[in-house]
Amino acid sequence: MTPLHFASMCAFIITTMGFLLHQAHLIPTLLCLEGMMLSLFMALSLWSIELNISLSFLTPMLMLALSACEAGIGLSLLIASSRTHGSSHLQNLNLLQC
Repeated sequence: MTPLHFASMCAFIITTMGFLLHQAHLIPTLLCLEGMMLSLFMALSLWSIELNISLSFLTPMLMLALSACEAGIGLSLLIASSRTHGSSHLQNLNLLQC
């Protein structure tokens, strides 16, 4: 295992632990989710470089585009919930009450 593989694996584990432990507010949860996506992007980029296949370079770019869409949806959800509920606490958000 190369140091870059180890770093991407550690980054994914740390952000997953942060996602599981810090679920009080929406912003830290979204940041941990974005960190998970970036560590997966780093791992997929390393994988495509190691294989030297020209078509494998599309996979990290597609994942990065989907990650940007996820971040935009998360921020719009944050704005909508803070406007309707007055806070970004995840305990106050119940989709059945909307």
